[in-house]
Amino acid sequence: MKGIFPIDKFQNIQTPFYYYDANVLRGTLAAIKSEVGRYANYEVHYAVKANANAKVLNVIREQGFGADCVSGGEIAAAIRAGFPPHKIVFAGVGKADWEIKLGLEQDIFCFNVESVPELEVINELAQKYEKVARVAFRINPDVGAHTHANITTGLAENKFGISMQEMDTVIDLAQKLTHVQFIGLHFHIGSQILDMGDFVALCNRINELQDKLESRRILIEHINVGGGLGIDYGHPNRQAIPDFKAYFATYAGQLKLRSYQTLHFELGRAVVAQCGSLITRVLYVKQGTNKKFAILDAGMSDLLRPALYQAYHKIENITSEAPVEVYDVVGPICESSDVFGKAIDLNGTKRGDLIALRSAGAYGEIMASGYNCRELPKGYLSDELV
Repeated sequence: MKGIFPIDKFQNIQTPFYYYDANVLRGTLAAIKSEVGRYANYEVHYAVKANANAKVLNVIREQGFGADCVSGGEIAAAIRAGFPPHKIVFAGVGKADWEIKLGLEQDIFCFNVESVPELEVINELAQKYEKVARVAFRINPDVGAHTHANITTGLAENKFGISMQEMDTVIDLAQKLTHVQFIGLHFHIGSQILDMGDFVALCNRINELQDKLESRRILIEHINVGGGLGIDYGHPNRQAIPDFKAYFATYAGQLKLRSYQTLHFELGRAVVAQCGSLITRVLYVKQGTNKKFAILDAGMSDLLRPALYQAYHKIENITSEAPVEVYDVVGPICESSDVFGKAIDLNGTKRGDLIALRSAGAYGEIMASGYNCRELPKGYLSDELV
């Protein structure tokens, strides 16, 4: 582990903090660009909700990616990071008026609309500000994904999106409104998907919907398939870069993309998860009746996923080479759910050791809170620590 982390640079940094390996991030981005380059008319928008650290955003923007935003705050963060507005898409089931106004003022590429009332409000605000808003409709394809129930989003009845049965009605309405321009369809079936069969099912459904629309002489210029590609949480060193080849090839082989269409992707976790680790220090080792507890200075306020999703993160003692022992690894928060892992094999652990919670670059720092009046963890790019 000592070769992976610049431990000498960590000693003077207040823990807990997020550490982002810029080489892994740039390698991941290069792999995406290489695979996307095999196909015409593919565009990738980074899903800002996964990680909005300004330094991380700058690296992603430098490589020419667009931004997928789900709030006005994310649009603002993307603009500050230099993402061009014509590469920004704005999704989200509850867009506030001020957020829509911001998107209109910046002339972003597209609003991914999730309901009829939202479409009507966007049209009203666009008229008020003398704009025409480009819109795509997020359609629920009723495709289940093999992932955690809390991150499955493509079923027929869901707070997200518009049902397939409503699709024709919503498109007809959009074509009557004077201040929206209907340009595409948007889909997203879930997150942390490793079974390519889920994406095949999505492609099949999109093919059906496209044929139906073309029978009405409605041509779609842009298809947005969301993101959802998962990562290997168990082996971050062995598979630091996800299988982008299989992911993009699945769409190339299964989706009947027309020659005039652009296919958009919204990758988040797959871009940033493996480059990030939460670095924390051991406060105490407590001997219980039947087990040992390694009590860290990081808690669920710093990395919420284990408490929220029962998510797994590989946990490593990066400063010990002592024989392996078994610990329950827990945080200091006054909640029984503040547990990172039970019965974890760690090199013999003592007060002051540094612990790394791996694959934490996505939905880690961005979900941190001030619960128990704790300070938010800072994030550092490896470039800063040279």
